[in-house]
Amino acid sequence: MNSAEVDAYLRRLGAARPDRPTLDALRELHLCHLRTVPFENLSIHLGEEIALDEKRLLDKVVGARRGGFCYELNGLFAGLLDALGFGVTLLAARVHGARGRLGIPYDHLALRVRTADAGDWLADVGFGAHSHFPLSWRDRREQDDPGGSFRIAEAGPDAAGAGGGAGAGETGDLDLLKDGEREYRLETRPRLLADFVTGAWWHSTSPESPFTRKLVCTRVTEDGGRITLSGRTLKVTAADGAREEREYGEGEDEAVLAVYRERFGIELERVPRVAGGA
Repeated sequence: MNSAEVDAYLRRLGAARPDRPTLDALRELHLCHLRTVPFENLSIHLGEEIALDEKRLLDKVVGARRGGFCYELNGLFAGLLDALGFGVTLLAARVHGARGRLGIPYDHLALRVRTADAGDWLADVGFGAHSHFPLSWRDRREQDDPGGSFRIAEAGPDAAGAGGGAGAGETGDLDLLKDGEREYRLETRPRLLADFVTGAWWHSTSPESPFTRKLVCTRVTEDGGRITLSGRTLKVTAADGAREEREYGEGEDEAVLAVYRERFGIELERVPRVAGGA
């Protein structure tokens, strides 16, 4: 990513170029990303190709002011962080599903980021409702965040109940927990963006993928809450938990397009629809 592309990306985020790759800079970039670039799977339902190529991702997220899902968002964010001097490692993860079942290999892409002043951090701007700020990689205690209480634990049968302080786990898989529930299982081996092409293809084509079965567009709001358009249902949750919900009917396509445009900054020519669904 060249300097002009970095500047354009930072303008997209509404963030200043940091002087140094510090933790404060990473925290600001992480939160700005969650506020301005939606987590969305609209391309799947608009018949658009999912391309894990930095230039194509820049065209989509920065040029077209769209969002994306984990491979796109974390993949592109990794390029920005690397260009700004952070140490970035791409990691594969498998999402915990019903009855403890793990998802497919390369189910999710997350980032291990090293700052110049404060060690390593788990950054993830591509998991929907998640932590607003990076999480300390080495700390095995609960980490409070506006998005919930998070913990990185050694993977295994007793991981959810394990205690301990900081410093564990340089080898082996790790479980990320939110509010006591396992979210995903991280491998610690470094990966390349190209490694995730098969996972992206499966999630964008398989009838078993949650992304082919539903539409979602969501971002963090300026007050720390969340706004989500799930299909034709708009949900706005404030930081204090107050919630509003509105369902748009079949004759309200223009209103749905206005929500995408005014609340998410996404210009669409037509309302995306789940194949075989509403």
